Amino acid sequence: MVACIKWALLLLLSACTDLSPQLRWQHAEQLAAQAGWEKLRIPTGEFVLTAYVPHVKPAETLTIYIEGDGLAFISRSEVSMDPTPMHPLALELALRQPQGVAVYLARPCQYVDPVDRGTCRKSYWTDRRFSNEAIVASNQAVDALKLRYRAGKLILVGYSGGGAVAALLAARRADVAELITVAGNLDPAVWTMLHHDTPLVHSLNPSDEWKKLQFVPQKHLIGERDEVISAEVSQAYAARFPDSRRPELIFIPGFTHVCCWVEKWQELWTSQLQ
Repeated sequence: MVACIKWALLLLLSACTDLSPQLRWQHAEQLAAQAGWEKLRIPTGEFVLTAYVPHVKPAETLTIYIEGDGLAFISRSEVSMDPTPMHPLALELALRQPQGVAVYLARPCQYVDPVDRGTCRKSYWTDRRFSNEAIVASNQAVDALKLRYRAGKLILVGYSGGGAVAALLAARRADVAELITVAGNLDPAVWTMLHHDTPLVHSLNPSDEWKKLQFVPQKHLIGERDEVISAEVSQAYAARFPDSRRPELIFIPGFTHVCCWVEKWQELWTSQLQ
């Protein structure tokens, strides 16, 4: 699978492509440790998922931030050996949430120790990134986090490809009080078409779940200068809904796929999401 968009995203996320997985893990753990958060290993039927979480205290509503696709490719044609992100933007958003209890959930095969990588094939960060088995595993991890914090309701926040995961999870659950995406890939079929990329034939598409999602409160933040996941992707998703149930798209001037979500997150949370 050769795609200019994957390479462009990689260049946006980091100018350095030789960081070892261990250094990427350390970076996330340092960010989490500075806030007093800890790493949590969550076994599921198919994968072992990683979360970063604050100390346990009951939360009626738990906000779960879901990471993007991470370091899927290291060149235009070479798939990464480990999809752990260089820049864990969703983790940084979670750490900056101004109120309520928030946790961070990585995607399958991100931040996973070698002993737990048994089912981690490269297809799970390429054409199977939104596969049924990946969503089932993420759903089981969400169940574990909900139980850990004794939460009654969930807010799911997905960044980039994590937006697709969050939407697909919301379509399967009855406890999602709100679905929020940040630069979210809400229609992978349109996304690959716009970039003349190979379709993700083994992945699910949130747009196809509109009937289940039409009753879920939603807000989708879109950077007006985002060239990685452009506005057409979210607009195609929203167009699948009846007019009376169309989800809210919020366009943020000056923002790209990466800039300036982390720096402005507290302000956005207060002004746009509350």
